[in-house]
Parts: sequence; C-alpha cells; structure tokens
Amino acid sequence: MNKIYLLALALSPALAAAEIPAGYYDSCKGLSGQALIEALSDVIFEHTSVGYNGLWEAYAITDTRPEDGSIWDMYCSKHWTYQDDQCGNYSMVGDCYNREHSMPKSWFGGLEPMYSDLFHIYPTDGYVNNWRANYPYGECNNDKAIKDSKIPEGVEAYGKLGTSTFDGYDGIVYEPIDEYKGDLARGFLYMAACYNHLIEDWESDMLAGNSYPAFTDWSVALLLKWHREDPVSQKELDRNEAVYSVQSNRNPFIDYPELAEHVWGDKVDEAWSGSASIASITTSVPTWGAVSCGQRLMIVSQNDAQVNVYGFDGMLRYQGAVESGQNYLPLGPGQYIVNINGESRKVIVR
Repeated sequence: MNKIYLLALALSPALAAAEIPAGYYDSCKGLSGQALIEALSDVIFEHTSVGYNGLWEAYAITDTRPEDGSIWDMYCSKHWTYQDDQCGNYSMVGDCYNREHSMPKSWFGGLEPMYSDLFHIYPTDGYVNNWRANYPYGECNNDKAIKDSKIPEGVEAYGKLGTSTFDGYDGIVYEPIDEYKGDLARGFLYMAACYNHLIEDWESDMLAGNSYPAFTDWSVALLLKWHREDPVSQKELDRNEAVYSVQSNRNPFIDYPELAEHVWGDKVDEAWSGSASIASITTSVPTWGAVSCGQRLMIVSQNDAQVNVYGFDGMLRYQGAVESGQNYLPLGPGQYIVNINGESRKVIVR
C-alpha cells in the first residue's frame, strides 16, 4: 500500500453555517476568458475599505489561529500576540509582524483601495517582509538566503529568495513555502479580477500591461501551478468568510477554484456553469475512511452508503454507492473531496 494522504475537514461552527450569498455569482455564469474576469470584477470590485491603519484591527478577525488566538504568519513560524507584537522596529526574524502587500504596493502606485485590500495583505514577519521587498513571487535556488545570525533559535523563517528557476523568467524572486503557495496565488488572481479595469496601468515583471490576461505568460503558468498543487485550505475558507464580514466582498477563486481554469487555464474556452463550491461540498466530522491505495481511491465504510467524489475544481468526478467494507473507486491519481451522506474528506491519491 502506498502512503496515505488524508486530511479531515473539521470546520468551525461559524464556517459550517456560512454560505456564499444566493445569486452572488449569477452574472458570471455562462462566461469564460476575458468576459468572465470582467464579470467577476463587476461583482467584487465594490467593497468596504478598512484603510491601511484599520488592517491591524481587522487581523484580529481575519488572521487569528483557531487553536490559540495568535496572529497567523505566512513568512515565519512565530505565533504573534495581537497588538503587542505589531511592528515597530525590527533587527531580525521574530521581532514583530507587519502588513505585507503580497502584491507589492509599488506595482500599483500605492493607491487605494488596493493599498488596504485584505485579500492580498497578510500579517507577516517584519524582517522577512523587508527581505522579500517588492520582488515577484516565483521558484528559485535560494542564492540570497537570510543569514543565520538574523534567525534566532526557535524561530523559522519561511520561504527563500534567489534567482528564478521557473521557465520564462530569470530575475530575482521570492518563493514562499509550499503550504501557502496556493493561498498567495489565489490572492494574485483575485487582484487581477477585482481591479481588472485598472491593472493594465500597473508595472511589474509579473504583469503584462493589459487587462487580460493581465499576467505575463510565465506568471500565468506559475500561478496556475501553485493554485492546482496547493488546493484551497481550511485557513483560506475561514479567512474568505472573515474578510467578507469586513469588506463585503469575496475571493471567487476560493469559493470556486475552477474559475481560474475558465479564465486562464485548461477550460478557457468553456463557459463556467457555477458548479458546486468548495464550501458547499465540505461538512464537518467525517466518520468513514478514504485513502490512497496503490494509486487508487479506496473507501472504507461501516455501512452501505451513497458517495459523491469531487475534484478540487468543484466538478463531480464520481457518483454511486459503496458497500460496507473496502471499496475501490474507478479514480486514479489526483486530488479529491469525497462526500458520503453529507460528510467530507480531502484525499490525495498518488
């Protein structure tokens, strides 16, 4: 038997009750490519800005870890104390957390409302934030590593900085850790959609100087790769709802990950139909097993039951019945959400 890759979805009570507002994306159905991203912009552009100073307070709602209430950092392993650890001055990793524009403010001239949009501004270690500077995201060889003297014992600096190794670009890039690559990619996709009527005037080696596709060819390839390889996590689902409660808009690429394929990817010539969202096909506390077994998906159930299997793009991949005991489904390697009688689990089959 191969290694088992099994992630249970234990949703918070608030998230379990949360739903995408009825009709929120209806105007986007039946569209693809440029028409789809323009329709998405019409839906999500109008939102409430908390202002740059308001980000500190917003983080208490959008970026706290459920297990201990600390501020969640994507550039550093430290669990920050709200307010007490805000930057301030820093001289090494672990001194304080800052407000990181994952899409650097210099790219869009530091203008509002981009300057205060929570969907791309995260609390991150101040020193690593400064070290990343305004370099593009990418994949690299880490030839510009932070000196060990700047990383105190017990704290890990996430990510690396160096010369790009990704096909199509040879500049300096910052590469986040795998756990957050999809999060950050979906933040970039959101920015291209939300500010689609403005992005052609922004400047960066990742941007194409137009409204569609908005990103350069290598950037599209990179962002889609990260989006596919690091699917929507519980952290993102929770944060999407929390930001919605503050800004009154949503990240559509978290709600419906397959939208990225219909705008830039493998389904760019196919109209989006508004298939099941990630939130609508995940519920809490699964009671059965789903494992990767010999490059096949195996369901172990105590009772006969009906099963629906979705891809991480939200599309239905299999529907049928399973019997008590072991059941091998006709699905090969891939990433799935398995739902039996309203209970779901994420499974990666390798």
